[in-house]
Amino acid sequence: MATPRQIEIEDPPVTFMSPVWANFGFPVDYNNGNRVIDKTRVVCRKCFTKVAHTTGNTSNMQAHLRRHHPDIDISSTCKRPQKQETLSTAFKIKLQADSDRAQAITKAIGVFMALDMRPFSVVENDGFTHLLRVLEPRYQLPSRPHFSQNVLPQLYNKVKAKLVEDLSNAKFIALTTDGWTSRATQSFITITAHYITDNWVIANPVLQTRAVYESHTSDHLSEILQGAVAEWKIDRENKTVPVTTDNAKNIVNAVKAAGFSPNIRCFAHTVNLASQRGMGVNQMLRLLGRVRKVVTFFHRSTTAAAVLKDKQEMLQLPTHKLIQDVPTRWNSSYDMLERYLEQQAAVFSALTDKNVKRNIKDILTLADEDVKVAEDIVQVLKPLKTVTALLSTEQLPTVSMIMPLKHTILESMNVSCTDTAVVKDVKSAIVSDFTNRYPDSDSTLVQFLHMSTALDPRFKSLPFLDETTRRIVFNSLIEKILEYHPSQAQASKEQSEVASSSECDPPAKRASIAELFGKLFPVETSTPASKSLSQMVKEEVQRYKEVPTLQVESNPLAWWKDKESQFPHLARLAKSFLGVPATSVPSERVFSTAGDIVTAQRASLSPENVDMMLHTAELTEDLRPHILHALQEGDLEDISE
Repeated sequence: MATPRQIEIEDPPVTFMSPVWANFGFPVDYNNGNRVIDKTRVVCRKCFTKVAHTTGNTSNMQAHLRRHHPDIDISSTCKRPQKQETLSTAFKIKLQADSDRAQAITKAIGVFMALDMRPFSVVENDGFTHLLRVLEPRYQLPSRPHFSQNVLPQLYNKVKAKLVEDLSNAKFIALTTDGWTSRATQSFITITAHYITDNWVIANPVLQTRAVYESHTSDHLSEILQGAVAEWKIDRENKTVPVTTDNAKNIVNAVKAAGFSPNIRCFAHTVNLASQRGMGVNQMLRLLGRVRKVVTFFHRSTTAAAVLKDKQEMLQLPTHKLIQDVPTRWNSSYDMLERYLEQQAAVFSALTDKNVKRNIKDILTLADEDVKVAEDIVQVLKPLKTVTALLSTEQLPTVSMIMPLKHTILESMNVSCTDTAVVKDVKSAIVSDFTNRYPDSDSTLVQFLHMSTALDPRFKSLPFLDETTRRIVFNSLIEKILEYHPSQAQASKEQSEVASSSECDPPAKRASIAELFGKLFPVETSTPASKSLSQMVKEEVQRYKEVPTLQVESNPLAWWKDKESQFPHLARLAKSFLGVPATSVPSERVFSTAGDIVTAQRASLSPENVDMMLHTAELTEDLRPHILHALQEGDLEDISE
């Protein structure tokens, strides 16, 4: 008789429901290493005897049990219990790549890469793969090329389609552009779009980040700008495309060559240039050099830094580190001076400490007169620092602030009799540089900036202009509205002519009831609308001038949303002007995002992948609430809705 070790038994299929099968199975043989199940015979699980078997017949098995195992009751009519699949066995079955579950996980990983700006190589990291094995053991993680060549491009195309749709609905679109260089010394140029939505919210999507292989000449940059406008269908009939750039001559000339206008010079960059001119005064350079030497010493010496922290705690000063400036960023020099003045007591105490003093070489603290100069300079530059921070916003109009801020800055730089010689030199240098920015000779630009300010309900009183100039600005608004509505202006004119001619016609015959009660119940009849569009617009502008000015800390877009029905023509004009940014900060913001994407480990990213990931990262950031909601609902099929 065979033993259990000599016979391998295969369980019968679960569809074999006879209770007899609980005691039998099919023998398994091996032929040249191949496992073969013999279904012409069955094996008794009690005595391992092989019994002949024909499909659908259990008579031989029942006879064997009655003859050799009479103690087994086979009279029960209950069905043979089915063998339940264990959980561990179920998880050994891998998900098909085209299954809904696998595709949902793959899409979620793509969204994770875009939202959190993760590299494609994250799918090869041990920690990430371990996490997926724990969360879904059945999921087979696709390769890195699959994400770079399929998943992310599909996500990119979806968010791009959403952006193209939004851009097509925008009536007025402005651009900003700036260049940057990656870790791999690859030059890029980024272009962002700006417009006000129907809900009066400023949108700032990134359009593209393209590699620049040729020299940054005006002609080449002009071609890039024109290509972007054509690709994204930004051009509008009878409307120009405003572009905000820095003050570099090549990009300024490129905008002019492309036929876009007006070209808004980045106000933050203008402030930076003027402030650097002020910081470049000889006495200021010497003062900054002394402070910089002290700051550098504390940054390089761990012992001095530890002593400084002890002195700060002892003197109950904030435990702030000294700030090292960057020569090309004036605000960093301002921050360095301000922090030094805050910590000067702790700095002096630390430098005289015996553990630090022996390591000091050619380092001197500031004299009292130097401290006084530093304090005065900080006060002089404080308005410029505030301006820089104020212009960093991307959710409120900024172009309308350029002329008021220029006036405010120039006013703050007026020399007083109490100013020291250094302060006078700094103020004079800043004023000299600022005066040449946004000159009156550039009438097109100045008119655009004045009109932008007039369309902002916070600044519409235009107190920095004389009465004649204010009148010219508001007349320009009227002319611009009529320019946007040529057909309506003509129709209004024709309507006015018809109304005038109708005055000569005989009066219409009155109904009998009107003749009967006309004297007792007179009705005020309104004259036909005979106002031309020009008259209606003039009245609308006059009403706008008469409403109270909005508080400067209020949101002008919320005001326009509320007043749009009262000033429909001006509201339309406000959407075209107030969406233009005063700075190229939106494009520069992309550089920070680019730094997270083009890291040292990813410096070999192709320019195409840099563009795709930057574009997707920025747009998915704008779509973050919708994507996160889709993730919670388990629906990632269409993130473009």
